[in-house]
Amino acid sequence: MSVKVNALELLEKQLAARAKKGQYGFIVMSSATDPYLHLEKKLELTREALKIIAKYKFPVHMITKSPLIGRDFDLLHDINKNAYVPFDLQKKLKGVIISFSFSTLNDAVAKIFEPGAPPPSARLKTLQRTAEEGFHTGVSLMPLLPFISDTKEHLDVLFSSFKASKAKYVMPSSITLFGSEKADSKTLVMNVIKKHYPELENKYLSYFSYSNTLPAFYQEAFYKKMKELSLTYFMPDRIVRF
Repeated sequence: MSVKVNALELLEKQLAARAKKGQYGFIVMSSATDPYLHLEKKLELTREALKIIAKYKFPVHMITKSPLIGRDFDLLHDINKNAYVPFDLQKKLKGVIISFSFSTLNDAVAKIFEPGAPPPSARLKTLQRTAEEGFHTGVSLMPLLPFISDTKEHLDVLFSSFKASKAKYVMPSSITLFGSEKADSKTLVMNVIKKHYPELENKYLSYFSYSNTLPAFYQEAFYKKMKELSLTYFMPDRIVRF
C-alpha cells in the first residue's frame, strides 16, 4: 500500500485557489478508496485533510465502511455548520453528507467478500450514531451480490435495518466485474464464488463470462425491485430530491 505523502500540500493549494475564486462544491472522500483505512488510525491524513477543508469552508461527502469516522465528528460538525453549500442545494443540505457502504448485513458473508473491512454490524451502529449526531446520513448499497444479498428476504432486512437506523436515503446498485488478471475484480469474485458458493458458479459464469455487467433482464428486475423498496420504506434512492 502506498501513501500520498504530499496530498495535504496539494489539497491546500487547490482549495486556497478555488476559495479565492468562490468556486465551492462538495468534495467527495472518497469514491475510490475508503478515507478510513487501517493506516488512518496512525497517519491521520484524512483528519488533517478535513482540517484544511474546514479552513476553506468547503462542503464534504464522506463515503466509508469504518466506525473510525466518529473520531472526526468534531471537524465534521464544524464543516456542517460553516461550509459554503452550492446555492441550488442550500435548502436541501448543510455542509456534510455521510454515506456508509454496504453490500450485505451478514457479517459472515461480508468477511468472505470484504476481508479486513469493518463488519456490517459495526457500520450499522455507526450509521445510527451518525444520524443521531444530526448529519445527513444514508447508505451506498453497492454492489449487491446476485443470489446472495439480493434475495427478497435479505433486501427486506437491509431496508428495514437502514430505516430503523435513521438513514435518509439508500442508493442501490448491482455488481459490475472487470478483467481477467489475478488482481482484477472479475477474477477475485469468481474465485470466491467457486470456493464458498460452488452451487452458484454456473450462474455467475453464465452472467459474466462474456460481459462485465449483469444481463438486461436482471437489471430491469433489479431496479424495479429497488424502486418498490424505496417506496415501501419511504427511503429515496438518491441523496436529495428536487
